[in-house]
Amino acid sequence: MVGSRASTSDVPDRSPQPTVGYAGVFRDLLPIALWRADSEGRIVQWSLAAKDLLGYAPEELLGRYGTPILVPEANRELADELTRKVRLGEAVLGCLPVRHRDGHIVEMEMWICPAADAEGRTGLLAIAAETSAVVHMRDSLAALEGLFTQSPIGLAMLGPDLRYLRVNDALVRMNGVPAAEHIGKRVGEVAPGVNAAELETVMRQVLDRGEAVVDFRRAGRTPADPDHDRTWSCSYAPLLGGPGQPLGLIASLIDITEGQQAHVRAEQARRRFALLAEAGTRIGTTLDLRKTAEEVVQVLVPQLADSADVHLLDKVLAPDQAAASAHGVARRMAVLYTDPAAPAEELAVGKTYQVPPGSVYERVIDEGRPLSLYLTDIDPLVTDPGSEQLRDYLRTRVGSARMVPLLARGSPLGAVLVTRTRDREPFDDQDIVLIDELVARAALNIDNARMYTSQRHAALTLQRSLMNASLPTVTGLELTGRYLPASDQEVGGDWFDVIALPRGRTGLVIGDVMGHGIHAAAVMGQLRTAVRTLARSDIAPAQLLYALDATVAGLGENAMATCVYAVHDPATSSCLIARAGHPPPAVADAQGTVAFLEGPSGTSLGAGGQGFTDERVSLPPHSLLVMYTDGLIETRDKDLDQGMQQLSQALRHSHVPLEEICDHLLRRLLPPVVHDDVALLLVRPQPESRQAPANPAEPPKRTSTS
Repeated sequence: MVGSRASTSDVPDRSPQPTVGYAGVFRDLLPIALWRADSEGRIVQWSLAAKDLLGYAPEELLGRYGTPILVPEANRELADELTRKVRLGEAVLGCLPVRHRDGHIVEMEMWICPAADAEGRTGLLAIAAETSAVVHMRDSLAALEGLFTQSPIGLAMLGPDLRYLRVNDALVRMNGVPAAEHIGKRVGEVAPGVNAAELETVMRQVLDRGEAVVDFRRAGRTPADPDHDRTWSCSYAPLLGGPGQPLGLIASLIDITEGQQAHVRAEQARRRFALLAEAGTRIGTTLDLRKTAEEVVQVLVPQLADSADVHLLDKVLAPDQAAASAHGVARRMAVLYTDPAAPAEELAVGKTYQVPPGSVYERVIDEGRPLSLYLTDIDPLVTDPGSEQLRDYLRTRVGSARMVPLLARGSPLGAVLVTRTRDREPFDDQDIVLIDELVARAALNIDNARMYTSQRHAALTLQRSLMNASLPTVTGLELTGRYLPASDQEVGGDWFDVIALPRGRTGLVIGDVMGHGIHAAAVMGQLRTAVRTLARSDIAPAQLLYALDATVAGLGENAMATCVYAVHDPATSSCLIARAGHPPPAVADAQGTVAFLEGPSGTSLGAGGQGFTDERVSLPPHSLLVMYTDGLIETRDKDLDQGMQQLSQALRHSHVPLEEICDHLLRRLLPPVVHDDVALLLVRPQPESRQAPANPAEPPKRTSTS
């Protein structure tokens, strides 16, 4: 199963020569490898195409036995059987594996036939092509054939002389001329009713430049419909042979006579659908009410309208809606316009106005139904009697308007006004459907933002009321704390507290209730009260956490929290500390050396109450105890270890006032947008000489809150 020569000879060659060669035109389309072996199985000829496909140069194989080199061991028995058949005069066809010079296997389509060697005995001639190349060529030919026979588009192949070589059935129907009468003729001979000269100029440019022309429009009449003009979209692409040699071109034609208007309508529908899809991703990206209103106008202008104006009733913006009037005042939340002549002062964001009884605004909001206005109907859009500039602008520049109520969950929120100037087509039925749909979707996003703002305000108010924003004055301790709510989330359940204990000791606590919103704030309030009650029982920190864990377990399945409780004793200049799943407090000494508690962290409160242990930490005068929640050290782009390392570095200079340390930590460790709330409690013992006598009448020292 070996061989070479690109062609065979009827006259045996008595002196084997190491001849090589290529397989002609097949090298470009389908590389064909040829080799020949004598009756003993030695390779006597090896083509350069075989070298390209299998990697062996002729001098590496000539005179050597081919089977051990080319045939994988697993196929030796099959190779011997095929060789036997060929030597008996039989030609063999099949797909066989051949070993490449680098060792990998190449599947090849082979034709192996008998060929006389130099001694006149029966040798082998192998003609082979890589199977994948054969399959590709077969598929390409099938695709070309399928394209011509099944495509609804008119297709033609033309030679360099621009005469038809082949046409498909679709083009035959377009031209009204049988396929046979196309062959060998030019376009003008087949369809004299079209501008053949112009078409041939374009086709000649395609041949000369080697570049395709797409969607060249032509009009005329053909024998298929001699009484009516038709319009076609024509595209031409060059057909290139060997090294860039032009073989002709392929033409594709689409009859667009009836489809032009449909195409325009379809394109408009596509754009409208794309705008609707875009609105789903662009409106409601945040829960900020003003930002959501701005996103609404940015989607509407300029794709659909020349201006968009979002108005919300003040009653839906007020925290206490029950105290608001039925309609009362409306406020402009966002506006966008493309017309430079629009009166900017009259369209200022934040401007309020009274909704006039019986006005267009009141009708739209009361009835919950959109309203379209055109030309002379524009005047009623002006609600302020003093807005003459706006009235003149609407009267002279605006040609059509659409006012759509913002309705969410059955309640009116306000309205959106969109307009087009007079130099643009008025809103058609499809535009109106799209506008109404966009505003309906926007209403839900606006209502979500409104409810979030209201709930966040309520949760923050609840949390601040439950977490006393002041710390007591404690003899011998300098204290300060901060609470910072998240920028883009609901208020959480972080808190800190300082509790006076018997014998001059002080309880220090910081905790984090898992979750956000009013529920987390309420749980926080319950835990704060429980800690205060348990602390006054004068029990050790670990025992307090065990009792607190039982309290959390009784609050329900969703209640869980972390906590650190410490008792500072000035008599021993130390703190006894226990943790429940909370990050370890940091201690900085007077020289700026920072260390974190190394004792067990314990489980979170509500998780079964395990591993709570007391750890005593020395806290001499001028040292600093830093208690914090994980929001300070863990963000979306850094983990706890990185955050603790940054905290340690930020505490190197801890001798400055505590307020400055707080500011420095928050500025150094937190990103511009805070995604989790943060609580921070700083404690610094003072030397006895600086301790002031207790003064019960002295007001408590206030903490800083952000």
